[in-house]
Amino acid sequence: MNKTISLCMIVKNEEKVLARCLDSVRDKVNEIIIVDTGSSDSTLKIARQYTEQIYDFEWVHDFSAARNESIKYASSDYILILDADEYLDVRADLQADLQTNLDYYLLQIRNEVSLGRTFSHLAARLFRNDGRLYYENRLHEHLNITETSLNFKGGQGQALIHHSGYNDETMIEKDKLNRNLPLMLKEVEENPTAYNLFNMGKTYLGIEKHEKAIEYFKRAYPLSHGRIFMPELLTKLAYCLGELNRPEEGLQILKDAVKVFPLETEMRYIQGRLYTEAGYHKDAIDCFYECIQMGDLGSTVTEGSGGYMAHYQLSDIYEQEGRLADSYNEIVNVLKLKRNFVPGFKKFLEITLKANISNEEVQQNVDQLYHLGSIEDLQFMFNILYSLRHPLLNHYMVKYKINAQSHIEASSKLYAKEYELSRYLWSLIDQKFEESGQDILLLSIILKDPDLFMANKSLLNLSNKEAEIINQIILGEITKPTHISTQLEDILLETARQLIVLREFDLFQSFSELLMKQKTKTKFRLCKLLSEYGFDEIAIDLLVKIFEEQSNNIDTLRLLGDLCYRNGYLEDAQLFYSKLLNLTSQYSSYERSYDLLQKMNDFESANEIKQEVIRLFPLANWILKKR
Repeated sequence: MNKTISLCMIVKNEEKVLARCLDSVRDKVNEIIIVDTGSSDSTLKIARQYTEQIYDFEWVHDFSAARNESIKYASSDYILILDADEYLDVRADLQADLQTNLDYYLLQIRNEVSLGRTFSHLAARLFRNDGRLYYENRLHEHLNITETSLNFKGGQGQALIHHSGYNDETMIEKDKLNRNLPLMLKEVEENPTAYNLFNMGKTYLGIEKHEKAIEYFKRAYPLSHGRIFMPELLTKLAYCLGELNRPEEGLQILKDAVKVFPLETEMRYIQGRLYTEAGYHKDAIDCFYECIQMGDLGSTVTEGSGGYMAHYQLSDIYEQEGRLADSYNEIVNVLKLKRNFVPGFKKFLEITLKANISNEEVQQNVDQLYHLGSIEDLQFMFNILYSLRHPLLNHYMVKYKINAQSHIEASSKLYAKEYELSRYLWSLIDQKFEESGQDILLLSIILKDPDLFMANKSLLNLSNKEAEIINQIILGEITKPTHISTQLEDILLETARQLIVLREFDLFQSFSELLMKQKTKTKFRLCKLLSEYGFDEIAIDLLVKIFEEQSNNIDTLRLLGDLCYRNGYLEDAQLFYSKLLNLTSQYSSYERSYDLLQKMNDFESANEIKQEVIRLFPLANWILKKR
């Protein structure tokens, strides 16, 4: 026999979302009860199309008071709670959940956040209407289901609730975080329970005050054993420590927690992120593969932590290690799982450039991954191609007959190597934007056109001296070392990168000669750029020159060792890694040395490194598996 259900809501100025919510549930409940706390828009007009049970309630800055006001009017067997910016999934079957006849049901709430992602958590939203269950807490109100004397029986239901209130636009519109802070502070002062302290930490985390968040999470911890939010508390505490550049402290917290809560994907994912930040690449890789095996599981989990985001993190690690083929495979996995994930598509395109994959092959891969079936799909691709100034931008503009703004069209011709046409298009544009300054500089250098540059130099916000140096570069008149500012260094290194992408190697050579006459930091950045785009031999030659000048430069030793290792110069790599170990006690130096010695079949020395890792770095799990 079916149970009757009352939907109970509190609302205020929800005209944008209320109809969606009520449409999702009107055929699944027996009555709709709405308590309004002072709407001034058309919320009440919309509500009257669904129910006559509408009541006014004076807002007293207490959500539990408003919730309890709404449920007191319910006459059904069970009560369903929804906010206006939520809605039931079309497949939700409340009657199927109620067959178990429990006192309350934890339902999954899927929250929309930025970049098209979601995170999910459980909350008691469906419960028996018998007067014993009621709401507590001024903010982050919750049912009194933890009262042991009442012996409530609960479980997890299968119905899914969607929530749009946490996406960026809505958060800005309602300014929820700033609104919540004073209410939470008052609640914690009056009632410092585990739940209130936990939510106070989450509030500070939401406004990026990580030190304060840590303070409240630590206060909540000893009071939270056995509570459903304990895994989320530990995960967020570790995350905050990572945000404060203290990843090892975060890892220490999660070391035992992942064993106690083995089905919490989000906890394992954050552990992987912290391992990455601390330079523990082997353990990070293990974590992300475990996330993929688990899938999106747990009491609280962000969409993709057990899927495309774990693949994305693996791609990032492999890219850092120069393993571009592995990085490429992982980013393809990302796009197969989440095709419109902007960071994923950007990284895909960036890796194809670094791996020297031809434009024709990239185009074929893009066409296989993306079947452009709508204007939205095309706009998604177009925006990313332009943001990267990718050589394929012009191809898709021509193929789909896109009428772009004139400066975008001029840029597209530049990166398609139609230089004269690009110069002509720029000449037709009266008002140019700052975003085009780097493009025009690049074109000026390629065409050796100082007039084009000087006419548009204001777009780059250069000093007269900086502009004159660039003018001399264009004319090829710099014959001796010239000091350049940090701003100009950034501009010239970006130009060097663009010349690599366009395969303008003769011009790149002259840039290299200029940049190698600068300070060590500038030289190193050039070598890093070369290594990222696969020009390892040139990078090694230039790095050796830096090494000869500064043999104890840690960044130089690390990069030299990495390049020698991946190119098979193992004895050279051993020289640089050994010196690195003598200069720094960073964990990553030991991991590098261990891999090298294993590859050289020097197992005795590798075992010595392993013992040092066990002694010095107890957070390293992978080494224990090698015993």
